[in-house]
Amino acid sequence: MTENQQITASSSEPEERALESALRPKNLHDFVGQPRVRQQLSLVLEASRIRERSADHVLLSGPPGLGKTTLAMIIAAEMNAPLRISSGPAIQHAGDLAAILSSLTEGEVLFLDEIHRMSRPAEEMLYMAMEDFRVDIVVGKGAGATAIPLEIPPFTLVGATTRAGLLPGPLRDRFGFTGHLEFYATEELELVLRRSAMLMDMSVNSAAFAEIALRSRGTPRISNRLLRRVRDWALVHGIEQIDARAASAALDMYEVDSKGLDRMDRNVLEALCTKFAGGPVGLSTLAIAVGQETETVETVAEPYLVREGLLGRTPRGRIAMPAAWEHLGLAMPAHAVHYDGAAGQFGRQDPSGNPAGS
Repeated sequence: MTENQQITASSSEPEERALESALRPKNLHDFVGQPRVRQQLSLVLEASRIRERSADHVLLSGPPGLGKTTLAMIIAAEMNAPLRISSGPAIQHAGDLAAILSSLTEGEVLFLDEIHRMSRPAEEMLYMAMEDFRVDIVVGKGAGATAIPLEIPPFTLVGATTRAGLLPGPLRDRFGFTGHLEFYATEELELVLRRSAMLMDMSVNSAAFAEIALRSRGTPRISNRLLRRVRDWALVHGIEQIDARAASAALDMYEVDSKGLDRMDRNVLEALCTKFAGGPVGLSTLAIAVGQETETVETVAEPYLVREGLLGRTPRGRIAMPAAWEHLGLAMPAHAVHYDGAAGQFGRQDPSGNPAGS
């Protein structure tokens, strides 16, 4: 089990879920990071309050753990409206969506997580609901089928997606505001951790906050989970004031290294460097080498490794970047493959470590 899986498993306990909910900011003022999205969203909500109408539909996109669900809750709180939560995978038939829409009250906020995974018939029904606030309920089958129009009260749809490119154009165009959430800087994560530590009544110094933030992969959800694991480690070891050394020892025990890599991430890099001489190697072959499913390596490990410049995706397969050898403490061999993405050409390292044409 990887560190991320351990953290996810531990957070499934009722107490952990309640704590995670308590750490969520309740208004835009307390929401840390994403300054552009916060400013734009604040304007949208304020204008809606002045007009005394439901807010425009909102689409939030970005990687997991950056605050899309929290922002949906904040939108409902700022508009003083009830919140209904569902998800795209749960809506596989138009009837499922019709049942939700027909039960909404005026001004209610409907949050659909992973909206890109909704079925096509439900998507088409949602078009009319978002634009005209009505849906057509089909009664009967075949030539005797009849469409009965059903009026629904004005509502605000908040859609969240980790893959905005999979949303059809007609659906994207019906959102009045689209906000893309970016990964957090280390300084922003430190602010998130300070707020969480205060709510958890923890005594943590600045160096420890910096240490945890550096290993949080730019994601507030991960930083809060790591903070709870550090809290547990300190509690067991009888440490009241958590410093950088304590935080580092705790996270090392959970196998989260200085770059935020967990065991699976390192297994991927080590296999790439030691078993395949830095690549290029196919994804399926790499997945077999680390004992993981292809989809797991591609969707869980690769995005962060690519973003950190440790792994490269090329037309001929995955390659280890120079930073990967350095991070693992391995000497990059002279025959290691170099890929120039701009030129689209492969080369090899010369003995001095500089790229040379092959």
